[in-house]
Amino acid sequence: MEEGLGEALVMEGGSGEALALKGVAQASNMKMLCMEQEASAQEEFLYCCGAATQLLKFGSLDCWPKSRSSNSSKVLFLIIPGNPGIVCYYKPFMQILYKILNQRYPIWAVSHAGHCVPPEDMEMMEDIELEDVFGLNGQIEHKLTFLRKNVPKDIKLVLIGHSIGCHMILEMMKREPKLQVLKAVLLFPTIERMAESPQESVKASLVRWALQGRQSLDEATVSATLNLFNVDCAANAMYMGSQEMMQVMQRDDSTIRRCLDKLIFYYGSNDHWCPIKYYEDMKRSFPDGIIHLCQKGIRHAFVLDANREMAEMLIDWLCTDLAKL
Repeated sequence: MEEGLGEALVMEGGSGEALALKGVAQASNMKMLCMEQEASAQEEFLYCCGAATQLLKFGSLDCWPKSRSSNSSKVLFLIIPGNPGIVCYYKPFMQILYKILNQRYPIWAVSHAGHCVPPEDMEMMEDIELEDVFGLNGQIEHKLTFLRKNVPKDIKLVLIGHSIGCHMILEMMKREPKLQVLKAVLLFPTIERMAESPQESVKASLVRWALQGRQSLDEATVSATLNLFNVDCAANAMYMGSQEMMQVMQRDDSTIRRCLDKLIFYYGSNDHWCPIKYYEDMKRSFPDGIIHLCQKGIRHAFVLDANREMAEMLIDWLCTDLAKL
């Protein structure tokens, strides 16, 4: 597996050898400075739609080298988590992905509203701006509001959805067709017939895994798991989960068909949330789509023990699109 994508040197313009060398040096120095400053994750809490929201960031939106070309593409990777929507579970995955990409692109994850314990000086809610923000529909609008307020419209998006986050991404692309989506990667997608699947609660499996101590617990996993023991966070996650069962029923074939060239699906081979039958149905309905079935035995909650495998596959799928930018 490659360690990253090669990055072209960008000159600031002008003529003559001296000016060209100066442009290369400035671009190189800027890149080195950004890499040093952004090698570690930044955690922020903010209010979005009036609800406490955690943002986990590797890289910022202001560290791209300046180019003389105004058409130079800027890309943000944004992770929409499953349920519970606790971004710290994705920290090791994001860190590996950021390293493979040579820190060229910022990688962010935004929590679901009310799923992470806010700092002591911050309440779970302030003036609520959106009705039922903790419900499934509210969480989708929460993500769209986050993008409107925090990401410039000219930035291209690589959306990475996990579990119910895949349903949210499809809804986001449906409600905001002008979103600048380069690709949407849907991992273990729960996008249909959720009440019919013989699922085990992901929340229960996460807690069980952590308490059994079958593997050494990294700091990110410990920090994330603590949120599950907060009454408000647990209640918000279960409330959203109950709506998933009632509302995620029929697959949105219309949106999938319209956006098919931007979508990548990855189904588990032993996933009780979306059985292989759902993968087979997708392949029949969309034979031209990029629809993968896991051959590596990776579980639905891949963040527990398969972060590198998932990050490497994801880059394999995206390298051609990124190279064209």
